[in-house]
Amino acid sequence: MSLWSSYRALSPRTRLGVGIGVLFWGVAGLYLSDAAADKMGMTPTEADKEALAKITPRIHVIDRQDRDR
Repeated sequence: MSLWSSYRALSPRTRLGVGIGVLFWGVAGLYLSDAAADKMGMTPTEADKEALAKITPRIHVIDRQDRDR
């Protein structure tokens, strides 16, 4: 039995509870991850930020002139 079919076999109220639990877990992770990284000393240095800026893709917009076809 696949995970999806197991989930679908749950009652609607239980599925709602599972969904709310997953949402809560995600929100808690987003809010607590920065605080946990600070406590573990995993904050990025300026050199790390510069290295990331070098490999970050940049978008350059080039205006085209209309061509008659």
